[in-house]
Amino acid sequence: MTVPLPPLPPAPDEGYRPGGRSVADIVGQEHRQLLELVARLTGPDPTADEQLAVLTAALSRHLSAEEQYLLPAVRSAVPESADRVDRILDADAALLGALRTLAEDDLNDVAERVRRHVEEVGALVVELRAVATEEELIRLGNRLEIAEEAAPTRPHPDTPATPPWNRVVEPALGVVDKVRDVVSGRPTYLADLPEQPRG
Repeated sequence: MTVPLPPLPPAPDEGYRPGGRSVADIVGQEHRQLLELVARLTGPDPTADEQLAVLTAALSRHLSAEEQYLLPAVRSAVPESADRVDRILDADAALLGALRTLAEDDLNDVAERVRRHVEEVGALVVELRAVATEEELIRLGNRLEIAEEAAPTRPHPDTPATPPWNRVVEPALGVVDKVRDVVSGRPTYLADLPEQPRG
């Protein structure tokens, strides 16, 4: 079983390895960063508005990219995961809905949803690693990173969550969101925070 990806030109030799990071490494690092950020936001120190803005943007990008590339790849390469992928898509929509109305008193609910997401998607990534080649994982990682850069920075829970439509709609929403972010001066990246989650 192979991961469905657009074809590449023939490799110059059998030892060819595409550049980039494995999707498993990217998702793992992002999950650790998101967990650290929600731990800060639900900890004893006062919540900073900029941390809430960055959490919302980082989660919106992360979920969008996973739904565009990671989850379809898992569904195809690990057919018995289809029901779990569907449940994750439903949970992602609920998480985006919670982010849309995020306030300090909702943070514990959002934090618990993020923890569940990390656990469930992390388990699927382990299964994907067992059936995919390193080349496929790297190519998938490259697509994930590109999708994240074009993804929305605000929650849009009512948009399509599966290809091909999410790959059309999400980048268009991303453009609108990024214009709003620039106009408002809203921070959207972990690097915008004074103390970045290490991951």
